[in-house]
Amino acid sequence: MTGSGRLRVVIVDDEEPARLALRQDLEALGGVEIVAECANGFEAVKVVGEASPDLLLLDVQMPKLDGFEVLELVEGQVPVVFVTAYDEYALRAFDVHAVDYLLKPASRERLAEALERARARRLRPPTAAVRAAARPPGVPLERVVIRDGPHVHVVPADRIDYVEAQDDYVAFRTGGKTLLKEQTLSDLEQQLDPRRFVRIHRSYLLNIERLSRVELYAKDSRIAILGDGTKLPVSRSGYQRLQGLL
Repeated sequence: MTGSGRLRVVIVDDEEPARLALRQDLEALGGVEIVAECANGFEAVKVVGEASPDLLLLDVQMPKLDGFEVLELVEGQVPVVFVTAYDEYALRAFDVHAVDYLLKPASRERLAEALERARARRLRPPTAAVRAAARPPGVPLERVVIRDGPHVHVVPADRIDYVEAQDDYVAFRTGGKTLLKEQTLSDLEQQLDPRRFVRIHRSYLLNIERLSRVELYAKDSRIAILGDGTKLPVSRSGYQRLQGLL
């Protein structure tokens, strides 16, 4: 952002008429440079990494990646104003410290207010808060979004074989690949379906559909053997939790 308060803005909306309306309003208001217009979340993540804009005008409901998933992937690199036709996302938007929330069709005056708020404060929303608000309360994650350099992976929950804690990261094992994400295993455990994923060890979450059998390894020590032959340690408390699901 320049000293004069000029905002470098990215418009993200899968509907071209909505992008056009925002562009016209921004040009009429002035004090804004439109860095890019993105038709989907993947484009938005790429633009944020390359152009470092001052603000995202971000739709919520989009195919492939929704607005909350985009915000999680850009990891607080840029403040956001949500622009959507659905008011049920308003509380969740402020839970992730959005600058503002505009309901379509937003008036030019209301857009001007949002831009002034963006000029007044630059936010760095914590990614844990983003993840927590990226789904309605009590609804398990249906998919996980993982940024791997310039690539974004969208992994359906039922495609996850197991998850391993690695310091400040978790390693997702899926389809013969390992994908790292900055998150704690305890945080992830709270988000995944407890009827499908079980904490078998302090370092492992297992998709029980991948379990072939459990074998005694030593006194009070067991291992879980998956369908592909992978062996994972099972703690005493993990074994008790596992028995509760089988």
